[in-house]
Amino acid sequence: MKKSVKILIGLLAVAAAVSPLGAKPKQPKPVTVAIPNDTTNEARALLLLQEAGYITLKPGAGITATPLDVVENPNNFKFREVEAAQLPSVRRDVDYALINANYAIGAGLNPAKEALVVEDSASAYVNIVAVKAGNEDKPEIKALVAAVKSARVRDYISKTYNGAVISVVNNPTDGYDPTVDYNAIKGKTITIAATPTPHAEILAIAKEILAAKGVTLKILEFNDYVQPNNVVESGEVDANYFQHIPYLDDFNKENGTHLVSVAGIHVEPFGVYPGKKKNLKDLKKVGR
Repeated sequence: MKKSVKILIGLLAVAAAVSPLGAKPKQPKPVTVAIPNDTTNEARALLLLQEAGYITLKPGAGITATPLDVVENPNNFKFREVEAAQLPSVRRDVDYALINANYAIGAGLNPAKEALVVEDSASAYVNIVAVKAGNEDKPEIKALVAAVKSARVRDYISKTYNGAVISVVNNPTDGYDPTVDYNAIKGKTITIAATPTPHAEILAIAKEILAAKGVTLKILEFNDYVQPNNVVESGEVDANYFQHIPYLDDFNKENGTHLVSVAGIHVEPFGVYPGKKKNLKDLKKVGR
């Protein structure tokens, strides 16, 4: 081999080993983050990450934000959109998971103790009792609302969930509505759809209150966020208790349903939970 060819090969090898001027900085290794795949809870997860300083969303992105609205992402988060009920089970496959408190509690997690980041304020996400529009003033519904907004239910929430569920009822009732003629509804059955934890558990207390007046509360448990609204819209079920107003508003808009809130009962702090990574110490914050 000619000397000049050897020199050229040597120069090419050196050039290949040296990063060219102006090369883009190396991207950090992706961090996998599981988030709910329904519109409002997905946005809620992204807003929590923004509030904590780990991402920036484009101006105006609010309760309908998606990963496409992320404009600053220093940790190279790769979002995995998952059905909300499945988030606890996929935690082991991702670095972090943002989980609705009802599913976290059902999986044995306590947002107040085990979440790495928890919402500072969840006022927009109060869990509600909802009915089909036009049924708000039925005596059965008013009796249901009084029972769920009772001091017994408020105290049960406080003692049972240790901050993982927080009552928002400021003026609890004795469990009964003075405008309702309970003798007229004695013997009737009120049906309500709910997710198992904590909603069905909370409703069990309301069931006891109504039973004292001869009214039966039949609690139907669902593990998804769609059917509880569908069965109320169709008239198969009187009410439901599982969702917050942003979700209800979006559901009505997307599905042409006519459901309304009749009572705000509690909030469930949304949280970031550890998966493969057990803490947040290696994450960068926006602007740092």
